[in-house]
Amino acid sequence: MARCLEKSNAHFKKAVARLPLGVSSNFRYWGDEKTVYVKRGEGARVYDLDDNVYVDYRLGYGPVILGHRHPEVDEAARSGQEVGTVFALGTEREVVVADLIHDLMPGAELVRFSNSGTEAVMAALRLARAATGKDGYVTFEGSYHGLFDAVMWRIDLENYKDTSREPELTTYGRGVPGLLKGLFWQVPYNDANRLEDVLKQNGDKIAAVLIEPILGNCCGIPSTPEFLRAVRELCTKHNVLMIVDEVKTGFRVAKGGAQELYGVQADIFTVAKAMGNGYPIAAVCGRESIMRNFGRGVAHGGTYTAQAMSLAAAEKTLTLLRDTTVLADIATYGRRMQDGMTRVLQRRGIPHSFAGHPSMGGLFFNAKAPTNYRDWKNSDYSFYDALAANVIDRGVMCEPDSREPWFICAAHDESCLADTLKAFEAAVDATLDEARHGGAHAKMWNATQGDMGEKRAAIAAGTAAE
Repeated sequence: MARCLEKSNAHFKKAVARLPLGVSSNFRYWGDEKTVYVKRGEGARVYDLDDNVYVDYRLGYGPVILGHRHPEVDEAARSGQEVGTVFALGTEREVVVADLIHDLMPGAELVRFSNSGTEAVMAALRLARAATGKDGYVTFEGSYHGLFDAVMWRIDLENYKDTSREPELTTYGRGVPGLLKGLFWQVPYNDANRLEDVLKQNGDKIAAVLIEPILGNCCGIPSTPEFLRAVRELCTKHNVLMIVDEVKTGFRVAKGGAQELYGVQADIFTVAKAMGNGYPIAAVCGRESIMRNFGRGVAHGGTYTAQAMSLAAAEKTLTLLRDTTVLADIATYGRRMQDGMTRVLQRRGIPHSFAGHPSMGGLFFNAKAPTNYRDWKNSDYSFYDALAANVIDRGVMCEPDSREPWFICAAHDESCLADTLKAFEAAVDATLDEARHGGAHAKMWNATQGDMGEKRAAIAAGTAAE
């Protein structure tokens, strides 16, 4: 059941002549004949150049919490435009939005705005180093903190042969200075003992532990409550700052983000995606005593930071998230969708599990959900890769990479759920049939994509041939 992508493919040929890979982000490239170009979005659906319609579960990797072209948010953004664009000066709405963030996340004693999750995490790390006078930091296997050199590292399990030693750290791609490896430690997720060992031996060099409470780019794997509490306790014990990266979880998994969900408070935390329903805005937040270092020797700025339209969109979005049942409704939809998928898979005897939060859950084809990156990496995710291709062909836009969660928004309704489960069931059957008979669709997809997760990761990093 192949979609027609004639217009998208024709546009790709024009785009690739002017744009590397024909796109403005490596992650948007799906192959020379598979890259999709959007005509418009509406609610929970997107329409491509060929007028294929998809129920959207990517949602721009999570920002679209209320739905595409949300009328109240867009109207607020237009009203923000009446203020102007940028002035290299402050505006009144900065305080309004900062107060809203504090209302929802009381740990945000002070707020400094930024443009993207990447920029916010960069600033948070710089702030932690300044506040502690130390340069080192800890990250966790399978985490994603944006596209900047200091965090573009992962363990090399492909070449991991000597299990008596830990895997080597390797960069996500070329251009990342190898010297940075000496500044940080990476430990397995959900393993407090390993973190304790690192902090005991190196706490005098480590400024911060940087953690995603839910691995937003690895199946939505969540921290266990015991693990996250242990991270908090260990950071306090060893005089290390705890930076919680809530770029994806903030204002999504709960009104107060994952910190509310887990009952843990960071020293510094970052928020971004859901706070503006797709308008570019982010923030670094945290304890006043730490945050006051901005402007007192710690550089931070940005021409477009706290841009008027984005601030207005964030004010409306956060107000709706605070004052309505939107997040509870989103979680309910996510659970219903997962329940429906479970019924389909159980009838066919397919082992599976879900990881993460129902608003950003990962689908995993094993009876036991993964608890860390190595669980995912050492599993067989080929069934997901083939299934994702069939699901997309049937009008459900999930992420082809099995590591990316399925995101839910407030615009997902009964018609979306019905269309999703119908398409999912047909896609499962088609994938099973292809596995038995080597169908043409599977062969074509595998030939162009290979291992989708690794291929796209390599392309994104710049290590694959274009």
